[in-house]
This record gives sequence, structure tokens and C-alpha cells, in this order.
Amino acid sequence: METPEDLKYTREHEWVQDNGDGTATIGITDFAQGELGDIVFVELEEEGFEVEKDDVIGTVEAVKTVSELYAPLSGEISEINESLEEEPEVVNSDPYGGGWMIKIKMSDESELEDLLSVDEYKEIIA
Repeated sequence: METPEDLKYTREHEWVQDNGDGTATIGITDFAQGELGDIVFVELEEEGFEVEKDDVIGTVEAVKTVSELYAPLSGEISEINESLEEEPEVVNSDPYGGGWMIKIKMSDESELEDLLSVDEYKEIIA
């Protein structure tokens, strides 16, 4: 199971990458996709949608369950991964690359400090 060192994590099994330009890229972790199983559908809020931390911003549907995606940060959705409409299974095969889900233009970058480090996240999934 892969858990990149350079990302931040949430207790809801999402990863966050600070892009260094006021935006963050968000997806679900390798652990999460493994627990969900084969992902068949991803539904995300629209670009321009304003979110508060912990708001539901989408759903991930797998063969055996549906899971909600939560905003780990407050801000505006600046981009969604539209390729997931046609190929949701990319989340299973490449959760940290092509399987990214949304980008948020952060309204409060200090919220990044509230996220888990890789070591803190590994303790949760151990």
C-alpha cells in the first residue's frame, strides 16, 4: 500500500497536496480505494462551488458501497478531474496521480496545518 511522504492526509482517508500557488489537489488514498473495491462512478461538485471544511463535495461509488468525499479545506473548487466520468477505475489504479478528484482554491491556507502527516495517517490505518 502506497502512502506518499510529501502529502497531507485526513481521517476520512483523503490526501491533500499543497500546490504552492494557493490551490490544493485532493483525492482518496490507496488505503481508501482498496477498502472500497472496484470504483464504478465518481460524482463531484461543480467548478466554482464554494465549500467549507468538512462539507460533502462528492461521492465515490464502488461495487459494494458508496462513500462521501469531504472537503479537507475551505475554498472554491477550481477544477474537477473530468476524466473520472469516463474512467472512474483510474482511482483504483492510480489514486495519487491520474485518480485525483478536485482542486480547491484555498480561502484559509492555515487549515493545511490541521491535516495529518504521513506518520499520523499511517498510525490510523495500521
